[in-house]
Amino acid sequence: MDHPGVPNAQLGKENTRRAQIFKESVAEQNSVELACAMLMGEEYDALRACIYNTEEDLRRFRQLVVNTVMATDIVDKELLIIQDESSNDCKATIVIEHLIQASDVSHTMQHWHIYKTWNEKFFLECYGAFKAGRADSDPSMKWKRGESGFFDFYVIPLARKLESCGVFAVSSHEYLNYARSNRAEWAREGGKLIEESFQKPKAKPGDVFPMELGIDDPTSLSLMSRTESRCRDPIELGIRPVGMGPVMLFPKARVVAALKG
Repeated sequence: MDHPGVPNAQLGKENTRRAQIFKESVAEQNSVELACAMLMGEEYDALRACIYNTEEDLRRFRQLVVNTVMATDIVDKELLIIQDESSNDCKATIVIEHLIQASDVSHTMQHWHIYKTWNEKFFLECYGAFKAGRADSDPSMKWKRGESGFFDFYVIPLARKLESCGVFAVSSHEYLNYARSNRAEWAREGGKLIEESFQKPKAKPGDVFPMELGIDDPTSLSLMSRTESRCRDPIELGIRPVGMGPVMLFPKARVVAALKG
């Protein structure tokens, strides 16, 4: 929610207002604060009643949300704390963290067409940040190798964890197979796809296009926060974050993640 389109490290360099407030895991903490503020709205009274009934329940719910969202900041090594898995509560928390981490990179564990589409959006977002002076290096120079490493050291191990925890039953094996298949396909086609990204027609600033994933039901996709490129501030563009499914926005191939209003 309200992702600025650049990594936390860049927000720290720019010393943005969010970076001054949150210090670490800036984008993640900002998302949590905005989501919690929205949840407190009167339109969500019934939902809150289903989530908690006491202050203690609310405190525990918020802590669970914070822990799981922070788990998606895979760059912050300090968050990779070894946990005691002896208690059922801790085991349940770890499973939930795996689930949200998988949601965060869900495009990598789905069909090649979906992975390719969202990977390109993320690449164009990063390249746009570079052209705008908001990144130190051209991402095209290391994108192919970086994606391969991302599969090897994060996506495929995560898919194995999903399989071992058993919450998806037989589907978890399918996710692992998709991850391995996409890794192999990327090794063959990744370089060509990066070149093709530069050759596609660029939209004019201000143009808005619907997302095209080539599937019948985009709402069936899991959350894709890492690969959903988002504009710096939807409110500045006069866009109310309501409805369902992402909407592609230009310039910089940014995407506003629409929220259920």
